[in-house]
Amino acid sequence: MKFRTVMIIKSIVCLGFGPLLLFVPGWLLNLLGTSFGPGAALTAREYGAALIGNLLLTWLARNAEDSLARRAIIWNLFVYDAIALIAILIIQLKGGLNFLGWGIVVVYLFFTIGFGYLILQQKKPELGA
Repeated sequence: MKFRTVMIIKSIVCLGFGPLLLFVPGWLLNLLGTSFGPGAALTAREYGAALIGNLLLTWLARNAEDSLARRAIIWNLFVYDAIALIAILIIQLKGGLNFLGWGIVVVYLFFTIGFGYLILQQKKPELGA
């Protein structure tokens, strides 16, 4: 998979969920079968803000040429998605979300694999460079 493709897909996913979590978190959390209160509102809105930040990063950097900055972006998103995958998998296995939670697991698995693949495809730096 190409860098640009993964970045565009991630930006679309972030566009879909970021504003929902920021502006109507109760609706989305109720859809996922979890409770909603002041603590959940704070966490969901902050996560929505993080997704909007990821949206901007992935969209604006989608055409970045191979560089140190592009490699840093790939590593950042890989670590972000891998940690999120582990966290959501634990929540899902403990019954914290309904069956729709498995969709979130799949999304994070997709991006973890996608950015992991991009890490493996990076050119090796030349010695002495």
